[in-house]
Amino acid sequence: MGSEPASREVTMLLQAWGGGDKTALDRLTPMVYRELRRIAGRMMAAERPNHTLQATALVNEAYVRMVDTRQVKWQDRAHFFALCARAMREILIDHARARGSAKRGGGEVAIQLDEALAADPSPEANLLELDAALKRLAEIDPRKSQVVELRFFGGLNLEETAEALKVSTKTVQRDWDMARGWLYRELHSKQQNG
Repeated sequence: MGSEPASREVTMLLQAWGGGDKTALDRLTPMVYRELRRIAGRMMAAERPNHTLQATALVNEAYVRMVDTRQVKWQDRAHFFALCARAMREILIDHARARGSAKRGGGEVAIQLDEALAADPSPEANLLELDAALKRLAEIDPRKSQVVELRFFGGLNLEETAEALKVSTKTVQRDWDMARGWLYRELHSKQQNG
């Protein structure tokens, strides 16, 4: 996700911004925009082709939400990107819900779960079902849900996820493997029963 010096600089700017330095945000924006765009592009690639929300709009809306966030004690770069990925996921969920209320069945947003999330290649699930499954997982094991959010939605690697969660890389790998299996079973049984 970036070089070590850039990572340290982003962390310092985040902490300065969190401490009230408004100029830090101006210096931070160009440093993080490309990565935010990559995360949004990854999320939008899983959406239907005619989605009315584009990756740039998703980044902009998530960034506005992050800028408006009050009293966040930024830990580091990984923490920032994790919260941005969560904001993007929430925006997509809100968008899917709005479409669903606009017309019956409109909330059925098909996404392709890649092999990084599912044990079986290419099962389809909709974004709302995935969101609901992640919420159920968070009730059972919040850290495993966070690992999925950071890895799948945020695009963080094992080391960055471990850093964000303050656990070992082996713990993240174990949580990742178990969460993928749990989500696959949860979504697969929903598809068979639904």
